[in-house]
Amino acid sequence: MIKKILITFSLLYLAAIWQAYLLQYLPVYIPIYVPGYISVLSAITFFMYAWDKRQAKRSSHTKVNRTPERTLQLLALFGGWPGALLAQQLLRHKSQKRRFIVVLWLCILINVGAVGSLLYYLG
Repeated sequence: MIKKILITFSLLYLAAIWQAYLLQYLPVYIPIYVPGYISVLSAITFFMYAWDKRQAKRSSHTKVNRTPERTLQLLALFGGWPGALLAQQLLRHKSQKRRFIVVLWLCILINVGAVGSLLYYLG
């Protein structure tokens, strides 16, 4: 149940950003690259999680280079958190490490708060 809620939350956030842009709720001087940036960075973050999950499976047999947790967290902080949350739920990757989950949710709160504040003060 919680898995579906988190997936829906991520997808609704992306849809809301695009809807705000398309319905011109965002100020005119915020161009298309804002929702595009968030969408592309989310996709990149999702694929980085998938790559790391693949490397984690391979690491039990051979020595491989993994994606550092800090890299995954920075991608989430810079706006790719919807992709991170989707990957965490769909791929079941980094879903057991409490510290990682706490940092991911801090990134989500910072992003949602920043976008909410921006929309509130500009609109």
